Amino acid sequence: MITATPLTIPDVLLIEPKVDGDDRGFFFESYNQAEFETAIGRSVKFVQDNHSRSARNVLRGLHYQIQHPQGKLVRVVQGAVFDVAVDLRSSSQTFGRWVGQTLSSENKRQLWIPEGFAHGFVTLSETAELLYKTTDYYAPAYERCILWNDPDLNIQWPITAAPTLSVKDMAAGSYMGAETYS
Repeated sequence: MITATPLTIPDVLLIEPKVDGDDRGFFFESYNQAEFETAIGRSVKFVQDNHSRSARNVLRGLHYQIQHPQGKLVRVVQGAVFDVAVDLRSSSQTFGRWVGQTLSSENKRQLWIPEGFAHGFVTLSETAELLYKTTDYYAPAYERCILWNDPDLNIQWPITAAPTLSVKDMAAGSYMGAETYS
């Protein structure tokens, strides 16, 4: 059984599984298609699972695909991250707004980010490993990237030093110049 809580952008959901634990450890269903689809109110077909490992202060994002957009169900299996979704749907009432949540192996929370959003995260622990399901395949020709610290987005990343970025993320464009969804 999961609990799905809409965030300030209601289409982005914080998913909390029921965790059974005792002195031996814990057990929970990390994904149940019927419960998940009931929680989000539609059918979803996941086609790809991804596994990412990052060191402390690594920031990845803000990534999206302008064609073949990906919905993502993100969870952390080791460590902790601050995970962010930016609404790029121009017809949405929350267009241009962002939400962020701390996801960790301790809290076992997941974030559902539907199609039409840019996604990024920064590692808060020594290392972190994320698993995430996507609703479409990775399509590098359509991948886009928005600068993590774009002043128009004003994302409040919980970091005190400059993050470690990939070459791609360092070359990211501005939010105002980004391609968006209708």
